[in-house]
Amino acid sequence: MKIPDIPQDEVIRLKTLRSLNVLDTSPEERYDRLTRMAKRLFDVPIALVSLVDENRQWFKSCIGLSASETPRDISFCGHAILGDEIFIVSDAASDLRFVDNPLVTGEPHIRFYAGCPLRAPNGSKLGTLCIIDRKPRLLSHDDYETLKDLASTAENELGAVHMATMDELTNISNRRGFMMLAEHGLSLCRRQNITASLVMIDLNNFKPINDNFGHAEGDRVLKYFATKLKSVFRDSDLFARLGGDEFVALLFNASSQSAEKVIARLQLSLDEHNMATTSRYAISFSHGITSFDPVRHVNIEALLAEGDALMYECKIQSKNPGLRTA
Repeated sequence: MKIPDIPQDEVIRLKTLRSLNVLDTSPEERYDRLTRMAKRLFDVPIALVSLVDENRQWFKSCIGLSASETPRDISFCGHAILGDEIFIVSDAASDLRFVDNPLVTGEPHIRFYAGCPLRAPNGSKLGTLCIIDRKPRLLSHDDYETLKDLASTAENELGAVHMATMDELTNISNRRGFMMLAEHGLSLCRRQNITASLVMIDLNNFKPINDNFGHAEGDRVLKYFATKLKSVFRDSDLFARLGGDEFVALLFNASSQSAEKVIARLQLSLDEHNMATTSRYAISFSHGITSFDPVRHVNIEALLAEGDALMYECKIQSKNPGLRTA
């Protein structure tokens, strides 16, 4: 049996999947409708909307199968998300990759599998819409196109959830997306005694940039600042635009001292930009860093409130006006 390889974008892929906050949720008619249609159109006993998590594939919709998930290392969908096109296994019992797979030798006795990857708006492949039969078969050209059409609808449903958690201007998480992911992350920190630090960030003198140079220029600053956040924070960190000129980052397995070093790199990067640019304003920020305390911070709101207070103190004490004289 061949265990599925890990996609090159696995860190981003998992972060995208979890940002949807869809794993382990109740069945929804919009997905069940698609699997019912697939089962009927292809005359197969099993149809799934499968999402590939770190160590499992979990079924958001499942027709014809009693299980709600199976291990990722024996999954067919783990192979399907590695490619761009529909992944087809015409006869698993004669395919060296799957002949001794427990899902082939035992229930549900898979012989035929066809899974179309489901992509998020950022290109990450989250899982598949797949059909399964207990007897070998082939997929015709018309069948192929029909399965792609159904998968496209499933993608649109997942994409709608994804877009609701993303900031349209900066293409990083918005407040809603951050709150969902952060709450999940803090729960993990409590259970496994993992350290975490929160950084609240507010751009200095952003309103004068809008007033003096226009809102289009203000938008450009916000987008540029977001790219800087992406460059200095790790893939495992959460960062978002909460609204306006306010940003936040949650760093896992990081002390407040580690967070300060990241902020220092961010400041250095902006200093280099400000020195090189011919703009009549400088981009600067104030920040507040809070170490997560499971006792004191009962939820993400409490952690944000403390970080916001520290950031506000920093803003008051800041002597950098952010605007250059003409």
